[in-house]
Amino acid sequence: MKRPKLRKASKRLTCHKRYKIQKKIREHHRKVRREAKKRGRKKPRKDPGVPGSAPFKEALLREAELRKQRLEELKRKQKLDRQKELEKRRKLDAKRSAAAIQEQTDGKESSGKSEAKKTKKALDKNAKKSLHSELEKVIETSDVILEVLDARDPMGCRCPQLEQAITCSGGDKKLLLVLNKIDLVPKENLEKWLNYLKKEFPTVAFKSATLLKDRNMQETFRRRRARIDLSRHTESFGSGCLMKLLQEYGRTQNKAIQVGLVGFPNVGKSSIINSIKKDRVCDVGPARGVTKSMQVVRIDKHMKISDSPSIVADATNSAVTLALRTIIHSGESCSLNVIEAVDAVLNHCNKQQVMMFYSIPDFKNTEELLSLLAQKRGMLKKGGVPDIENVAKSLLCDWTGAKISYHSEPPALQIMPPYLTEDKIAELQRGFNLKKLEEENSSTVQALKYPSPASSIVFQSAGMTNGKIVRNKVVEEESEWEDLETSHDEEDFMETDDDQDIIEEEEKEENNVKEDGRTRLTGSAELGTGQTGDAHSENEMAETGLASSLPSSLDKAAGEDDAYDFNTDYV
Repeated sequence: MKRPKLRKASKRLTCHKRYKIQKKIREHHRKVRREAKKRGRKKPRKDPGVPGSAPFKEALLREAELRKQRLEELKRKQKLDRQKELEKRRKLDAKRSAAAIQEQTDGKESSGKSEAKKTKKALDKNAKKSLHSELEKVIETSDVILEVLDARDPMGCRCPQLEQAITCSGGDKKLLLVLNKIDLVPKENLEKWLNYLKKEFPTVAFKSATLLKDRNMQETFRRRRARIDLSRHTESFGSGCLMKLLQEYGRTQNKAIQVGLVGFPNVGKSSIINSIKKDRVCDVGPARGVTKSMQVVRIDKHMKISDSPSIVADATNSAVTLALRTIIHSGESCSLNVIEAVDAVLNHCNKQQVMMFYSIPDFKNTEELLSLLAQKRGMLKKGGVPDIENVAKSLLCDWTGAKISYHSEPPALQIMPPYLTEDKIAELQRGFNLKKLEEENSSTVQALKYPSPASSIVFQSAGMTNGKIVRNKVVEEESEWEDLETSHDEEDFMETDDDQDIIEEEEKEENNVKEDGRTRLTGSAELGTGQTGDAHSENEMAETGLASSLPSSLDKAAGEDDAYDFNTDYV
């Protein structure tokens, strides 16, 4: 067997062969020149131009120049038409191929298509139910609940339904606010928000670490560039303050406590747990809704922290709220188109600041901004067409992630929610050392570097975000009065129905008339028969004691309208 070659064959030639090839080439060129000499060369005729003595020379030159411009314009137009035609053909081919693939799949399982749609809808509903049930588990099993807020828009990250469910639970549950991502807002704005929020709930300033390594993964590369400062991403601020606050509360309760983290997507719930544990124990990422189920992490023998899935935003919220707070953008009834979502976000910002941040020229609308960003980032489709949809998704990720520095101002007038009274606020603050918390927050604020107010984009907040919270024992207290009212109404209706049945039986015995059409009377007709019956048989009703159950208004109406009888048909 011939041994296979390990290397490619060399292209080197012997000198004899190389010189022979060069000689053949020289002979060929000589032959070509000889034949061209025999034929004679025909030089291209040079344009003589317009002679100087010709009349109307300037007009002729102007006409020639215009003709030349028309030809160039025609060539440019033809080129654009060809490009448009090619783009149309590409789109048609793509549609045909997609239609062909869809026909093949439909032909294979036409009956299974409807079943697949049903299962998909059921899966979406089951996914929402699972998120609600996991969130409910965290709320029920936790002694202290931390509502995580994004420092760039704290009011937009608050859920009034969640706060009301916790405060009105009737138990010893405590609610704390954790103001995360404080390094992305100016220092003055952060101090304003801390002063605003601490009047309602105890508030902790926090900056989580975002570049924690998993201890199970081996280090695959070494850091070569020592100049890069990674302290901004690897260090956390406020974790010591939060741990001291929770440990002191646990000592006052004389038991091991369980802490639950809740909030909307991309506010940093899992990152806070990783920062406290100083290890990557929870999955984190720029995508929304990474956490799908409840996860319990043991901090020490006296404390456990449970991570929860995100709160599902209600579809009745504003467009900018749905753009920044929804978990899934595609396939949801409350989801917006990504371009409309970007438009809603940009409408709440200053245009000049957005242009300075992205380093782009002036734009007329959102699509022009996205096309400029696509060209700048190199996000282009086939033929150089800007990929607007993917650029819009990346821009929304910038706003929900930790890339863009923007801030919103707190309301000028602080109005307490209806579920927060002075007694309720004092009860929620009981067990926490608020003076020490304020000192720790001030030391955390002083230790960080902040963006300047000029480089931070001013954002107009849309207010609190309504969320979908599962109805459980926590929120049943609100509907007690409604249940009592409905039960009283049902009793009244039952009494009036019994009276009407007795009156109808007496009338049937007197008249001995049975008609099928008259048994199907409307509700108003039945009420009328009750009124006439009261007028004719007041003595009998008084004897039986049923007249006391009827309202007095019916008795008055019966005395006035006893001339009209609903039992007789008027044609």
